[in-house]
Amino acid sequence: MQSKKLTGLILIGLVLGIITGYLYRENAANEADIQAFASNISILTDIFLRLIKMIIAPLVVSTLVVGIAKMGDAKTVGRIGGKTMLWFISASLMSLTLGLIMVNLLKPGVALGLPLPDSHATSGIQVGALSVKDFITHAIPKSVFEAMATNEILQIVVFSVFFGCAMAALGERAKLLIDTIDVVAHVMLKVTSYVMLFAPLAVFGAIAATVAKEGLSILATYGKFMAEFYLSIGILWGLLILIGGLFIGTRVLKLMGMMREPLLLSFTTASSEAAYPKTLEQLERFGCSNKIASFVLPMGYSFNLDGSMMYCTFAVIFIAQAYGIDLTLAQEISMLLILMLTSKGMAGVPRASLVVIAATLAQFNIPEAGLLLLLGIDHFLDMGRSATNVVGNSIATAVVAKWEGELKKH
Repeated sequence: MQSKKLTGLILIGLVLGIITGYLYRENAANEADIQAFASNISILTDIFLRLIKMIIAPLVVSTLVVGIAKMGDAKTVGRIGGKTMLWFISASLMSLTLGLIMVNLLKPGVALGLPLPDSHATSGIQVGALSVKDFITHAIPKSVFEAMATNEILQIVVFSVFFGCAMAALGERAKLLIDTIDVVAHVMLKVTSYVMLFAPLAVFGAIAATVAKEGLSILATYGKFMAEFYLSIGILWGLLILIGGLFIGTRVLKLMGMMREPLLLSFTTASSEAAYPKTLEQLERFGCSNKIASFVLPMGYSFNLDGSMMYCTFAVIFIAQAYGIDLTLAQEISMLLILMLTSKGMAGVPRASLVVIAATLAQFNIPEAGLLLLLGIDHFLDMGRSATNVVGNSIATAVVAKWEGELKKH
């Protein structure tokens, strides 16, 4: 009942945000007033996302460490980790390939009907170096405290795996510590319930700011492109649910029903990270054991961002089409494989995908300025891909739990 009430309040926040942003934009004296309003109203969203970031690290560490310690030994962790990565790699490949197929079929960049940015213009997106070495070294924390302070989920996972395995190896001697950390996990889940009370206000602020800045007219301008992207997202959802159903049967539909609140939260705030605590809670209610859910879900936030990955291929080819650049099949396959690597470790936070896209454009001599075509509607696109990340990770967790015989029958 409480979950349904919060979902209703989030929807109300969404509608009121659209109305407020639209009315302010229509009645504002000038662009400076609109920017000031958007900046001020987005404080509501910033507060909520900061609260989420506040609880993410202690929640991931406490639940993951206890989950691994209860698994018993490193062999079990290795087996479950192997199954998890097998699913993640398969889902990633499917997401990237589907994005590639759909953008080539629909050709949203052809006959775009919009003025193209100068090919020498800069997008303002900071692009980091793309190398496997950088990714691997970044995954290993120099300090667990630094990793927690900066919410580097992948680094937190690496530390937690070592710490959990060590506690499991100590057996009875570590029981008191395991019980203490377990209490910390339950306290953090209680803190989560308090933080979630701010969600409707965060949604209101996010939507009002975006509509005020961009206006609803941008949806008409980019209507065809957005419709084609969301069609592709819908097909990806269908495939993920269908494949999930092959392993957990019709219960996959019940799972999606239980995920409506995390999905709505990630969609309206355009951040899958915002939905992490609620997703973990709902997975355990669905029947996934705590040790599986607390192990698979945080890994998913680094390795299984299905929506973000599909968007990467979709966006890169869209920009190439807009500038009339034809990529060969070999180049497209090469791009897909590069994205398989570079998208890993991408945080579930707004606009992280743009950095990966900008770096990939440079690899294939596609004008980085093409990103300017997407910046205005990126928030609306991010809403869909963030929700898709939640769908992918919740199904992945349920399937791994089923494989391990850790999915309770309800």
